[in-house]
Amino acid sequence: MRAIAAGADSAAELGRRLSVSKQAAAKTIALLQERGYVARDPDPIDARRKRLQVTALGFDMLRQGEAIFDQLRNRWEQQIGRAQLESLEANLKALIGAVPERFDTLGWIAQDQAKPD
Repeated sequence: MRAIAAGADSAAELGRRLSVSKQAAAKTIALLQERGYVARDPDPIDARRKRLQVTALGFDMLRQGEAIFDQLRNRWEQQIGRAQLESLEANLKALIGAVPERFDTLGWIAQDQAKPD
């Protein structure tokens, strides 16, 4: 929903921003729309196109999620200390890199299929 709020107004654009396929993005959009978090509104310029918008309920859910994460992060800080938590966050950012990995690409699918059960 955060990507939609930031301007990803189609399944193709959402897929690019989340580094997933257009089909995966469309499934996510359908679920978010079914739950009332996202709406598809007519594009004022192109009547064939529907633009994605986060609803008031969707923004409320984002705020609730942020509050829960803040509580969780505070608990982690109490458990391991601020310096350790900041180091962990920096290491995770370094692992992710500037461009997120796409897990729907053939290389990742082949890796997953090669793993023994």
